Amino acid sequence: MYKNILKPILFLFDPEWVHQIVFKLIKLIHFIPGFGMMLRWFYVIDHPKLNRKVFGLNFKSPIGLAAGFDKDAKLYKELNNFGFGFIEIGTVTPKSQLGNPKKRLFRLAEDHALINKMGFNNEGADSIVMRLKTNNNVLIGGNIGKNKNTPNIKAVDDYAYCFETLFEYVDYFVVDVSSPNTPNLRDLHAKKPLIEILNVLQNLNSKKDNRKPLLLKIAPDLNENELVEIIDVIKITKIDGVIASNTTLDREGLISKNRSQDGGLSGKPLSKKSTEIIRFLSEKSNKKFSIIGVGGIHSPEDAKEKINAGADLIQLYTGFIYEGPGIVKKINKSLI
Repeated sequence: MYKNILKPILFLFDPEWVHQIVFKLIKLIHFIPGFGMMLRWFYVIDHPKLNRKVFGLNFKSPIGLAAGFDKDAKLYKELNNFGFGFIEIGTVTPKSQLGNPKKRLFRLAEDHALINKMGFNNEGADSIVMRLKTNNNVLIGGNIGKNKNTPNIKAVDDYAYCFETLFEYVDYFVVDVSSPNTPNLRDLHAKKPLIEILNVLQNLNSKKDNRKPLLLKIAPDLNENELVEIIDVIKITKIDGVIASNTTLDREGLISKNRSQDGGLSGKPLSKKSTEIIRFLSEKSNKKFSIIGVGGIHSPEDAKEKINAGADLIQLYTGFIYEGPGIVKKINKSLI
């Protein structure tokens, strides 16, 4: 129904507008008594073969929703009814910000891809926490970043603020230094500033009674030497793992008319590149840390490819938009 009826209609309109409308519709239909339960009955598969224990957390399914979809934690409870094992909110910054000027989200339908230059648009850490306070049973990841106007030399303060603000309300943290849509953010990918940020967060983490897993989200455009440096950074800072990967600046092989737009590319064209990074990190580190694989997962075969390459968990974003909510159930059934 989604791919044959709903998607062709939705794809007639601006993708960011559609995203907002779909959010409102999903929220609205959940006011119908029993509707959420019906969705869970149809989409959620509860099976021991899907259970995973990764960086000390118990996941009912290895399939999560990637950051960027529910930036402000407005719909995580409803989205959880589609069969996800975890939901990652954000990217969250200390202060609210509008992000980059519109138009900033583009479909590449022929390539089964998206280009976004959103720019960490979100309502800010304090506002988002108010919604997370009502969470009962959804496993939440908190993806944190810096505000656009914060200079890189003070970026660590932004990450620390988000960490402290969200700490009691998320199950794990993701440090995002790899979005291509905040000016100079990827400069923090360099070894020295990255170690500084992660060490500060780990120091804060160590002072808590119940430390939270800390992961790093990396760019897919790193070369092998840079990936080896990432492995060194993980060893030095003793963080729990990586998310591989964020969106790419590469445009090779694209055929859609929007292919020349600025921003980060996600979807099928990213699949091979992200899988290669997962395999490289897993093999070169001798599987010393956990990996969440994301990028171009549009089918059960794509999901298994990531897992076989070394991913402990996987996340969907663009595949969820192109394939519909049924993709989660398909992957879960294939893993069983």
